[in-house]
Amino acid sequence: MGDWGFLSALLDKVQSHSTVIGKIWMSVLFIFRILVLGAGAENVWGDERSNLVCNTNTPGCENICYDWMFPISHIRFWVMQIIFISTPTLVYLGHVVHVIHQENKLREEQKTNPMSKLPKYTNENGKVVIKGTMLGSYLAQLIIKIIIEVAFIVGQYYLFGFIMVREFICPKQLPCLMETQCFVSRPTEKTIFIIFMLVVACVSLALNVLEIFYLLCKRIARKNKKHGNVMYAGNSDYPSPISVELDSVNGMRHNELNMAFQNKWGHSKAILDGAKPEP
Repeated sequence: MGDWGFLSALLDKVQSHSTVIGKIWMSVLFIFRILVLGAGAENVWGDERSNLVCNTNTPGCENICYDWMFPISHIRFWVMQIIFISTPTLVYLGHVVHVIHQENKLREEQKTNPMSKLPKYTNENGKVVIKGTMLGSYLAQLIIKIIIEVAFIVGQYYLFGFIMVREFICPKQLPCLMETQCFVSRPTEKTIFIIFMLVVACVSLALNVLEIFYLLCKRIARKNKKHGNVMYAGNSDYPSPISVELDSVNGMRHNELNMAFQNKWGHSKAILDGAKPEP
């Protein structure tokens, strides 16, 4: 597992800048792929070439038959799969580091120039907010991971299949002088690992697809909320607090004018009544 330490440390930094589903994907990658691959699978496939038995005495024939049946070892295939799938996430991490560095500069500039541009994609704790350009970058790495995951699942099917055969017939090819029957060591145990890694790959693929829908739904909800606030502010049936306050002030002013007019009219009437001649 020491060989995976550097990659695990890099991927661990992405967790703080990912969604909840992204954190679950990371856990699946660490526990069910890297850990299982390093702890168990390497021991199972460690003797696949040395324990391959073919009914031939021709020197070099077993090597040719092994290469014909297994163009690449399952272990190396899964190692390549993990590296290729992790690459888009590491590219996203590079984008995150760049954005954090740029916005830290903006915060430093604000201390001397309060009118400078405000940080857009990070909060005060330095955590990235997934929106705008960062949302596009995050979705792009998810789509690339989905394509790579599907490509490796299909590639595994065409290269090996999903069940380890107990025996196979190697065709006639130099230095094999005839068709050769070969027997694989521990086929049942290897089949279990193959199915397990396939299920984990499908779970990772499903999490990536689910995360895309989660981000899109979250963005639509945010957009609808913003649109609703604009409609609320512009609708006469739902006046804004400012307009309500102005209406109340105008109403009070109108009442004061009415009272003043009534007082003045009453005073004028009293003067006129006093000025009338007595009969």
